[in-house]
Amino acid sequence: MSGTFPAYLISKTDSGQLTELKEISMDNLMDGDVTVKVDYSALNYKDGLALTGKAPVVRRFPLVPGIDFAGSVISSDHAEFQPGDRVVLNGFGVGEVHSGGFAGMARVNGDWLVSLPQGFTTRQAMAVGTAGYTAMLCVMALEQHGLTPESGEILVTGAAGGVGSVAVSLLSHLGFQVIGATGRPAERDYLLSLGAKEIIDRKEFSGKARPLSKERWAGAIDVAGGNTLANLLSQINYGGAVAACGLADSMDLPASVAPFILRGVTLYGIDSVMAPLEKRRQAWDRLGKDLDLDLLEAMTVETRFEDLPKAAEEIVAGRVRGRTVIKIPD
Repeated sequence: MSGTFPAYLISKTDSGQLTELKEISMDNLMDGDVTVKVDYSALNYKDGLALTGKAPVVRRFPLVPGIDFAGSVISSDHAEFQPGDRVVLNGFGVGEVHSGGFAGMARVNGDWLVSLPQGFTTRQAMAVGTAGYTAMLCVMALEQHGLTPESGEILVTGAAGGVGSVAVSLLSHLGFQVIGATGRPAERDYLLSLGAKEIIDRKEFSGKARPLSKERWAGAIDVAGGNTLANLLSQINYGGAVAACGLADSMDLPASVAPFILRGVTLYGIDSVMAPLEKRRQAWDRLGKDLDLDLLEAMTVETRFEDLPKAAEEIVAGRVRGRTVIKIPD
């Protein structure tokens, strides 16, 4: 295939990194056995860090960022995929060490791809994106722990963000009583519309955690880490669980072992990047069954490809609500 297509390219410079919107060709793509025409990508928190250079997400240069994408196969040497197949990719180091979704084309290892579930358009798949897929992995972990709607309230931190919005919607759909924690009180009505029972201020979890606090939650999904996660752990009911998938506040965990030893609390670490394909397929199958697509659309905004750098600044600053999809130009 000849011709060029638009792409964001991150290069290493003496002063850090340089992000440019350029025209590149197929020769600029990395090795792989499947080439995909990218229809949509999404803006995730990690993408914001990569585009702004606020954290060392990109570890190989030059590189096209974008940790996920959805589109159609145009050529394949992989046994499972043929031209015309619709596929979705999340993680596997794409957008970090292998060029990703912020380009008109992507060439990747076919073992990283999941066939797009029936009922999803490529746009809807990226409205879900890595954030929504991660939220589903968190919900699955709490379910596998044995939590049910009868167990008690489930707290979701960062509730107005991408992971949080999908998690609130999923848990509510499954019958759980969901409490959303956010630092943006103006998003109260939005979160209630997704199914949250109550909204609380994230400041409740910002102070130094006690070894044990009053039991409040049957379980939780946490995107923050740091003091937020430490406080959460101290408040989980006996035998409860927390699914931790983010570090928006901090990578530190200034907590005590008391919740684990005295209350039998379990902390699940949720990795969406290298999760095995079978778990990915299960998560996407569950999303097809348990995610209200009308609510998904209500939490989704579409941003122009050329406005990605500005949107990246916004998501890193915590000013983006829900999910952001990016239509990739032809």
